[in-house]
Amino acid sequence: WETCWFKVELSIPPAWAGREVHFVWESDGEGMVWRDSQPVQGLTKEGEKTSYILTSSLKESEPHSLTLYVELACNGLFGAGKGSMITPPDPDRRFTLSKAELVVFNRNVYELLVDLEILLDMAKLLGEEDQRSFQALYTANQMVNVCDVADPSTFPAARDLAAAIFSQRNGESQHTIHAMGHCHIDSAWLWPYEETIRKCARSWVSVIRLMESNPELTFTCSQLGLTSVLCQAQQFEWVRSWYPGLYAQIQRFVAKGQFVPVGGTWVEMDGNLPSGESMVRQFLQGQRFFQEQFGQMCSEFWLPDTFGYSAQLPQLMRGCGIKRFLTQKLSWNLVNTFPHHTFFWEGIDGSRVLTHFPPGDSYEMHGRVEEMLKTVKNNKDKGHVNNSAFLFGFGDGGGGPTQKMLDRMKRMSDTDGLPRVQISTPDRLFSVLEKESSQLCTWVGELFLELHNGTYTTQAQIKKENRECERILHDVEVLSTLAVAQDSTFQYPASQLQRLWRLLLLNQFHDVLPGSCIQLVVADALQYYAEIRRAGAELQEEAVQSLCGNLLQPEAMSTESTLVLNTLPWERTEVISRTEPARVETLALVTVPSMGYAVVRELLVPPQPVTVRKQEDGSVVMENGVIAVHLDVMGRLTSLRLVDSERESIPDGCYANQFALFDDVPLYWDAWDVMDYHLETRKPVVTLLRPLEVTLAGGLRGSASFSLQVGASSTVTQEIILDASCPYLRFLTQVEWREAHKFLKVEFPVQVRSMNATYEIQFGHLQRPTHWNTSWDWARFEVWAHKWLDLSEHGFGVAVLNDCKYGASARGNVLSLSL
Repeated sequence: WETCWFKVELSIPPAWAGREVHFVWESDGEGMVWRDSQPVQGLTKEGEKTSYILTSSLKESEPHSLTLYVELACNGLFGAGKGSMITPPDPDRRFTLSKAELVVFNRNVYELLVDLEILLDMAKLLGEEDQRSFQALYTANQMVNVCDVADPSTFPAARDLAAAIFSQRNGESQHTIHAMGHCHIDSAWLWPYEETIRKCARSWVSVIRLMESNPELTFTCSQLGLTSVLCQAQQFEWVRSWYPGLYAQIQRFVAKGQFVPVGGTWVEMDGNLPSGESMVRQFLQGQRFFQEQFGQMCSEFWLPDTFGYSAQLPQLMRGCGIKRFLTQKLSWNLVNTFPHHTFFWEGIDGSRVLTHFPPGDSYEMHGRVEEMLKTVKNNKDKGHVNNSAFLFGFGDGGGGPTQKMLDRMKRMSDTDGLPRVQISTPDRLFSVLEKESSQLCTWVGELFLELHNGTYTTQAQIKKENRECERILHDVEVLSTLAVAQDSTFQYPASQLQRLWRLLLLNQFHDVLPGSCIQLVVADALQYYAEIRRAGAELQEEAVQSLCGNLLQPEAMSTESTLVLNTLPWERTEVISRTEPARVETLALVTVPSMGYAVVRELLVPPQPVTVRKQEDGSVVMENGVIAVHLDVMGRLTSLRLVDSERESIPDGCYANQFALFDDVPLYWDAWDVMDYHLETRKPVVTLLRPLEVTLAGGLRGSASFSLQVGASSTVTQEIILDASCPYLRFLTQVEWREAHKFLKVEFPVQVRSMNATYEIQFGHLQRPTHWNTSWDWARFEVWAHKWLDLSEHGFGVAVLNDCKYGASARGNVLSLSL
């Protein structure tokens, strides 16, 4: 991640008058050309950008001597790994500058080569049954015959032959491809956040140069225009802060309609794991930024590269003014081919959005004939719609579109035998699709990606911090709002909360929260979480002091009283731990109203205290009048009963709270994937390090703890807690994890029969089958959930809750949580 700066002094020979002159720079590190203290051109060999155009036709009045600076980063388009593309950074990798030259660019030869490329692709790809294939082949052959490479005067005649083919027009029924320049830049992945800032500048300044060098291109339907689609407000904010000159240029092209902000969210977040409130904030912060900076909000949600899409998203989109959605990730499905490319997507409340998957199944097209033909052939809704998207440009690590991509598509704008190609905008595409939408199908529920199931569990610390920080910001806002309502002098911390929310939203990017990023990014993310915790605690304390300050004064608080706050929207009666003046931890049963607080002086007495009994065989029985629990010596539940009904939850001969270890050797990528065959390697964890011991003997709380060895060198320590009047059992679990290519889960077989299990999602829940009748069911062998999953039948059910996990499954009668 080091940076080298080169000072480049150029002197153009006068003999090059009238010629097109380029400064050529080739290195395996990404670079940026600076001129007059401003970035003017991004350079990346992997992104086919290795030159900066000094002049298209050297004039005597133009400077012949000038000084440039090249900023060279010690990383490529896909980071600084060793060997294959997706690898962690190699600290010993060296980067090389292989070429720095001043050259004359022969535009006529370049155009001739592009002509021949298109014709040869038509000849190869249209097939022997298509006469256009032969016409293209014979035209290319004639061009070779006419062209004398030693005599440039023969080039125009050769080009005229190609132009005759390209000018033969399509019929009215031909499919129309809406091509949009696209520059997908992961906000962090194989590189840290800071490098993304430079990637944005390198990519976007290159797009500006393309727009400037193609001034004839407009947005009228009959002509080609260059559009660049950008979809992360956070990246705009970075460029605004670090490259104000470039940002001013971007604003001008946004005003012209060429830079098109789409997406509507702060970052391209993960589509599964953020809470409902976090998703709303993604849209709120994104839409607010686009409105303030560009005078417009997005009408399309653009999320091409995340690992599945929650069934709640259509409702959230519609609530944020968005009724159109574009992605392509479900083309990665490992088991089932998704049946549509253009359709209506319906969420859990019935909200619908018009959805389009580019039929070429990519957001990194290069404008080739093969890609155009695939877009038409692959389109599963071609009988219903006659328009589709085509996203072209280097992506993931940035780069964006190139001049050659544009020049290829110019030749295909309306050429018989090929689909009609027009540079378009998202609004123009979706407007046409809306007119064609009367016969479209509807997909109800989640868009589940049948791949990358491991991202629900990878990097457990990030998952835990995300959930905890979501809770902290929720609590700060509740308490601050109550404080404002009570005390008009209290200043609601809006700007501080926006800063903290934006840090949290940034960490919800689709390679950070899922854990599919390098360790350097994880370290950055954990620092941001620590800052949210620190600042959130300060804001919470300020709100509590304003809200309850008079109650916290020594004269108002007796030594036996405790102030208890409840930030949830229902009254709660629970056992709490409080610190006595002598710094002794004691327990108390308290009741606190919804979204409020109470000063607890007289402690509640439970209807029935918790009883804990250790049996002769080392097992432990706990009961509180609501539920009764029997734990064996390894901490497994052999019985969980509702006392009133005597309904048993655990089947005979089964163990709940059973830890199980699986091999985790995926077909493709460690951080992303877990395969269905891992289920065949299940090994129950049965090596006892410390048998079950009673740690609290009852009263308001009973508990027992134990330790197990997991795999070769890992441990699990767990305390199982039952509180007075509480209808659930708590498991405080600590894992010291030192395994590689292993997957730890905890299982709860229950005495419930249901065809479907219910999982919490954002602002709602979703049912998924507990059987594997079809390939669609089987592909959901590992799914995601938020705070709970439930298996219920009429009149009875069992749920597993968690405070920091997302991976889960329910097969038959076994609920599993991935740890």
